[in-house]
This record gives sequence, C-alpha cells and structure tokens, in this order.
Amino acid sequence: MAHPNLLSWLEGQALRLGASNNPIHSVVRRGIKKRIRQDIISNNPFGFPQQVLQDKYDMAVAILDSTSRAFDRGIIGPAANDKIMDLVLQQGFLKKDPRHEEFLETHGIFPPGFMVVSPTMRCNLTCRDCYAGSHIRVIDTLPYGVFTRILAEKSSLWGSHFTVISGGEPFMYEDAGKTILDVFAAHPDQYFLVYTNGTLLDRRTADRLGEIGNVTPAISVEGFEGLTDARRGSGTFDLILRAMENLRQAGVPFGISTTVSRHNVDVIISDEFVDFFFEEQGCVYQWIFQYMPIGRGRVLKDMLTPEQRMRLYDDTWRRIRRQRRFIADFWNCGSISDGCIAAGGGNGDGYLYITADGTISPCVFNPFTTDNVIELYARGFDLNAAYFSLFFENIRKWQRDYFHERRRGEHGNLIAPCPIRDHHADMREIIEACGAHPLDRFAADALGDREYYDGMCEYNRAFDAISSGRWDHDYLEPERVGRRRLRPRKRAPSRT
Repeated sequence: MAHPNLLSWLEGQALRLGASNNPIHSVVRRGIKKRIRQDIISNNPFGFPQQVLQDKYDMAVAILDSTSRAFDRGIIGPAANDKIMDLVLQQGFLKKDPRHEEFLETHGIFPPGFMVVSPTMRCNLTCRDCYAGSHIRVIDTLPYGVFTRILAEKSSLWGSHFTVISGGEPFMYEDAGKTILDVFAAHPDQYFLVYTNGTLLDRRTADRLGEIGNVTPAISVEGFEGLTDARRGSGTFDLILRAMENLRQAGVPFGISTTVSRHNVDVIISDEFVDFFFEEQGCVYQWIFQYMPIGRGRVLKDMLTPEQRMRLYDDTWRRIRRQRRFIADFWNCGSISDGCIAAGGGNGDGYLYITADGTISPCVFNPFTTDNVIELYARGFDLNAAYFSLFFENIRKWQRDYFHERRRGEHGNLIAPCPIRDHHADMREIIEACGAHPLDRFAADALGDREYYDGMCEYNRAFDAISSGRWDHDYLEPERVGRRRLRPRKRAPSRT
C-alpha cells in the first residue's frame, strides 16, 4: 500500500488537476473511489446491513463524480476548488478532525458533525407555507457576536467544518455592521451550504462568493416557472436563472433545493426537470425536502402520498446509482446517515438547529426546544450544554434503539427514519416526557390538535405498510440468510 502521506497528497491533487480527460486525474479519481469503497464497505464495525454500506458508497461516488463534472465544465473556480478539496474532500471523506476522536474518548459519543443556523428570519419573499415564516420573534436576527462564537465553538469543541445556513433569507443578514459575506470570510475553516431564494445573488455578490470560496448556495425551486412563481411570487424564476448565470461566471458551485408535495412530484422526478437544472444550468447537487406539515398553513393532504413517496425514493436512487447525480432526500436517503440525524445524531454525522433568536431545536422540522444559546452563553455554558440536554439525549436514545444498536437482520426501517414524521407518536412522547416547549404558536397549536396527531399517525401506518416490505427484502433478508447482495434487484417503476 502507498505511504499514507503520499496517498493523502495524491488524493488532495484529484480536484486540482482540472478536466477529467487528464489521464492522471482519472487515475487518482479511481484511487479515491477504491479508498472510499474500502473505508465504507470493508470497514463495518457495527454490523450494519451491507446494502446500507452500498448506499453510502453509491452516494459518495455520486458526489465525487458530480463535483468532477462541474470542474470539467469550468463551473468551479480556483478559490472554491481549494476549499472543496480541503474542507469537503479531506475533512468530509478522507479523514476526520482529531477533535472528533478526542470528544469520543472524553464523552463516549461522537460530537455533532455539523450545524444548521438561521441567522435571520427576515426575507424579501412571502412564500406560501414557509416553515421559517412561522417563527414570529421579537428578535429576528442573531447577534453577530453570538453567531461568530457559535461557528468558532463548533470547530474548537467538535472539529466540525461544515455549516448549513438557512432562514429567512440569509443574504439579508446584517448586524453590527456585518453581513453574511463578512461571516463567511471570517470563518475560512468552515464550508457553508446556504439555502436561499436566489433573488439577491446579483453579480457583485456572486463575485464576492467566488473570491471567498467556502460557500455553495442551494437555490429554492418548486419546479419550472409556473410552480416556482406560484409559491414564491411572480418573476422569481427569472431572477433565479439570472442568479445561476452570475454564479457560473463567478466560479461558485451551486445546487437546487426542492420542496416536494403531492402536487409537484411528477415534475420534480421528470427527466425534463433534472436535465434542465443539472445539464443546462450547471447545478452540482439537489436537496429534496418532502413537504412537512408544520408551522403556519400545515395541510396534511399536501404531503406526498405513501405511494408517491416510494416513487420518489425509486427515482432518487436510480439517479444516484445510474446517473451518478448528487441528489439527496432528507428522508428517502436515510440509509446514508444511519437514519435520523437530529439532536446531534451520535454517530458523528448529526446536527443541531439554531434559530435567529438563539433557540436550539433538534431539527429544522422538529420545532420544539428546551434551550437557547444566548441564555446558555449568559450563564457561562457552551454548546455542549444543549447537546447533552435531556431532550436531545432522549432523541438519540430513540435513534440507537431504532437502528444503531439493533442486532444483525433486525435494524429499523431507514426508508422511514424520521421520528417526527414517520414515528410521530414516539416523538410526541419524548417531547412531553422532557418538557420541551414549542418554538412558535403554530407548533403549539399542533400539540393540541388531535386531528393533526391522528392524521400523522395514520400516515405513519400507511407508509410503513408499503416501505417495511421493501426494507426487509432489500436490506434485512440478505443479512438473515448470510448473503451479501450489495445491490437491490431491478424493479419496474412504482405507480400511483
């Protein structure tokens, strides 16, 4: 085997070498894939189903290939090149920060791998059913001093180098004379994924992002012009396309974020949609968020039907495996993260969510809390106080009981991994037992709405009836009979 330092150097050059038709680049990429396969599939200390490991490998290769294609097209500029290599490839795929292991040795559990922060709830749009619009607060912007301390602390305490920025509209953030661009520049050890409506990404902003290099915007779309403008306002789609052009010119890698409901799922999974954004517009990735009935205007009937959700599942994994596209669904790709990653997870891949008023919740889609970071700091505590709260520890216990600590062939269904969405009764028990309180009046209304509770539980039963058979057949059965069938059998497309 190659000397570790030489191997690390070769891996580090893979994304510096330019076009994929460069023969050295191709050889190094193959070496990286071999290394990833060895690390993911050959190294299985917890006895997870082999198909779970194959899913992880397929996603890792899709990320690598999608990024390489963007380099080939000249979409990723020099500054972004270096940051992706240093913070994403090296820190994300090839090694972990030593503070991960130090935290594990001290506390017996891995720290959170990343964090989601909504630094402002201000927005220039008023999108229908936006969860962020539910958070009505006296404080609608996180103080800059607190914001920058959070980012420094997650690095020093946890060795975490990845931060997701949500909102509100992040590019409206401003406090103490500092903008969100100042925040990005002040934390070069962090790679930022920013969920944005894209309308403020003018040429000047895009150029600055290209100079900083450690940011990738995920621009929200609901489909093509008609569906996007219907939810976000007339003219929004045109502004989005203009923003993508600005980002391409500035060498900033970007993707799309899609909220999928029963009304737009057919568009989102169409070849026309995927080809338009990946091939014509140059998107590197797509994040899929299935409509979740929380916050204002929660409507259960807008959720994907169980049958539609399985169609989306099949389409997403087909594109990951066969087209090598970086497409990730917060729910349908649960096997990638070993299930739920809320409340910090516990396997090194989880996260916490902090809102603009400092409230800390387990997940963007789980609007309940017991802690506030501003209050914790005022009392002399750090982020670990929230991570080790009773509320978060109980959520992590549910995660362990459901999947991590199950015996071989008995792991919980990761096609239905989410406690708040797929196991609603379980999550409600945790909320009540830990005395967690709602973030806003809409979450409070949901707690007292018996029809909502019953509807979510019925949805859970209906989806389990469809997904559990697939999970058992593709993931558990091979484990029970001692076979290692690494890929699911080919299936005809699901139909509604």
